Amino acid sequence: MGTQARRYFLKSITGGIAGSMIIPELLMGELKNLDKVNHLNRKMDDSEDSWQLVKEQFVFAPGIRYFNNASLGSCPNHVRKATNAFRDTLDSFPSKYMWGGWKDEIENVRNSVASLLKVSAEEIALIHNTTEGMNLIARSMDLQPGDEVILADHEHTSGTIPWEVWQETKGIKIVRPELPILPESEDDLVACYEKAITSKTKVISMCHIVNTNGMILPVRAISKMAHEREILVAVDGAQSAGMFDIDLHDLGCDFYTASAHKWMFSPKGVGVFYARKDSQHHLKPLIVCRGHRDTSIRRLENYNTRNLPEVLGLGAAVEYYYNIGPQTIHNRTYELKQYFRGKINGNPKFTLKTPGADHLSGAIQVVELLDKNVRTVKNQLADNYGIDCRPMSTFNLNALRISLAIYITKADIDYLVNALEEIADS
Repeated sequence: MGTQARRYFLKSITGGIAGSMIIPELLMGELKNLDKVNHLNRKMDDSEDSWQLVKEQFVFAPGIRYFNNASLGSCPNHVRKATNAFRDTLDSFPSKYMWGGWKDEIENVRNSVASLLKVSAEEIALIHNTTEGMNLIARSMDLQPGDEVILADHEHTSGTIPWEVWQETKGIKIVRPELPILPESEDDLVACYEKAITSKTKVISMCHIVNTNGMILPVRAISKMAHEREILVAVDGAQSAGMFDIDLHDLGCDFYTASAHKWMFSPKGVGVFYARKDSQHHLKPLIVCRGHRDTSIRRLENYNTRNLPEVLGLGAAVEYYYNIGPQTIHNRTYELKQYFRGKINGNPKFTLKTPGADHLSGAIQVVELLDKNVRTVKNQLADNYGIDCRPMSTFNLNALRISLAIYITKADIDYLVNALEEIADS
């Protein structure tokens, strides 16, 4: 890629935003026409040179190779600058912008998130994180003693504890089916939930992607099965929102919540909550203050004072996402997955503990180094190679969780696999 092409590419990837940082309103104005800012998607090719330029928009500490996006993502430079500009504006004129000055801009963010997830803006609340969303769902449900809630064994603690605290203490039964680590098909997973359903089942609460080994759960099939029995479906989307293309109406769930700071690359402390229109009547806000009589989904985000620059930073993150292109990111997710698995498959030193089929896994892959303790390997990768990844010990995984976000290049994967081979031989 020549110098001129490189400059043009970088201008496209940031949507021409750098020049408007002084006036954040101009930045948010661009969010009104997301279909007109998809510059990069039309100019980007499949070359590693293009993805190297994407990588350069994410700045990590010197020497760090970051494969831990499933724990916490990073913001590209564009989003950092936008969020800081909003902070400066708020601190320069606090009361104006905290209470009403950014009302239209916040609605632009809601609209852009809704567009990304292919739902109505009246089905999206802008909250803090997945944990809040799961608490909101669990606390809202008007369940009675003896009612049952299904939570499979791979659920994150933020998906189980709210049900334990808000519902189990009322006499609700929590049912914990065991999922296979390496299912051969979606049917294997659907069967686990189907066997757990009884006449007393009221809610199925499930991950879209489990954080343990990156397995994708069949939300669409389970939602269809559940609704035939008048069972609500709540989805923890912390590991799926932004990783690949998602149509929440097509998935069919009643509720879906996600932290935007992972695969959507937003500032920390902002999340997304979806509630299907005809399921919203089940929900009660966690926090109430002035405006609590609002009947729209906005009642779920009525915090009075909150960190609005982070919310508007989410809008900048979604714009960045669109500038690359949702389908382009979707395709890259699976390209990196296949490249990584191709480097690992057939090597007797490694065992992949994530399902291989694309409908069963995406950008989270889990690999075990045979006869090596995963925490020891994790420390060796960090100390000797500057590689940050997550050790997973539950479910007898003894494996490294590798996150393949869009700032990861094939050269980064080569570096990682070479490091793993050296450790395996040591």
